[in-house]
Amino acid sequence: MDKTPKANRLHIALLGRTNVGKSSLLNLIIGQDIAITSTVAGTTTDIVEKAMELLPLGPVLFLDTAGLDDVSELAGARLEKTAQVFDRADAVILVVEADVWTADEEAVLAEAEKRRIPVLAVVNKIDLAPPSSEYLNFLRQKARTVLTVSCADPVERETYLNELKKRLLAVAPADFLAAPSLVGDLLPPGGLAVLVVPIDLQAPKGRLILPQVQTLRDILDNDAQALVVKERELAAALANLRQPPSLVVTDSQAILKVTADVPPAIPVTTFSILFARQKSDLAAMAAGAAAIDRLNPGDRVLIAEACSHHALEDDIGRVKIPRWLRQYVGGDLQIDTACGRDYPDNLADYRLIFHCGACMLNRREMLSRLARARAAGVPVTNYGVAISFLQGVLARSLAPFPAALAAFEKAVQKA
Repeated sequence: MDKTPKANRLHIALLGRTNVGKSSLLNLIIGQDIAITSTVAGTTTDIVEKAMELLPLGPVLFLDTAGLDDVSELAGARLEKTAQVFDRADAVILVVEADVWTADEEAVLAEAEKRRIPVLAVVNKIDLAPPSSEYLNFLRQKARTVLTVSCADPVERETYLNELKKRLLAVAPADFLAAPSLVGDLLPPGGLAVLVVPIDLQAPKGRLILPQVQTLRDILDNDAQALVVKERELAAALANLRQPPSLVVTDSQAILKVTADVPPAIPVTTFSILFARQKSDLAAMAAGAAAIDRLNPGDRVLIAEACSHHALEDDIGRVKIPRWLRQYVGGDLQIDTACGRDYPDNLADYRLIFHCGACMLNRREMLSRLARARAAGVPVTNYGVAISFLQGVLARSLAPFPAALAAFEKAVQKA
């Protein structure tokens, strides 16, 4: 579980005013001094991330934020970071003081309610000032569940932690506790998936990339089998099988060769499309691909990547997709790139957004990005979906997902 990618963890945001003890609570939960604490307001400047295993919830990622009422010189930048945490949070722990409720706490509840994020209210520092029964009743009307703690009482840490776990279990989103399968539901028990894994400059030395590893693990978790080959060996591998595989999954960049080598009766898709289904809304991404046909030379498009990396020669997002787009459109395009958690505010300036597979983002953050684009009236598609479209094989890549294929076909007809 220590190796579980951040994107696959339950994201829990700690929010509250300055000096209510958010960082102290995080240290109490972790059992060590991860976050710096001080009586000086504004000690937490940027979001502090801490991954841990919190059984029985499993792998989680705590997000410790700056105080909501920060008035320091850097307050604006800090509060902007704090506001962005709502894009990532699966649950919110709102840390408050006894018998104190302000517009800041009310604003957190309003934003969480708007986004349908569950809130657990934690009354901290009860050793200094225990909350009144009236205040606790008031909190129970405001938040789904309430807990009282004293971070200055390490003797009671296990008691507080057990109560916190129980309450987090009560508010944790059901789709996290029963996470959707990446590929297992496409395979019968004992079925075989062939994974086509090109080894190029983007692959870490001695390792496979994260989407390939996670797909392989999901196949094994679902009691199926996997055969891993490079694209050059695919045809020979298929010929050597006694029975055809249940599914072929390929790197998007090899989709044209793979669809040519795989008989039409065998379903084919890409790793990026699998992640679009698990992390976001594949039907929306498929419909977004139809907007590629409406692009004209000079249009502005956004390439959005969830990870920050040094672009190598023939990088998929910086080089290959822009080159294929310009060839398809028949002229130059204005192409901007956003990396990591940088996601522009001026989405309405773009005609189309191309998003990576989002293996470094959780589902909530990816859905938040889709919602922002939808509000701006801008279609979004996915690397794998777009590449299959540009190579003329999107119908084949989406065939395992009838709803997504129907959304694409409907968008094409509408265009």
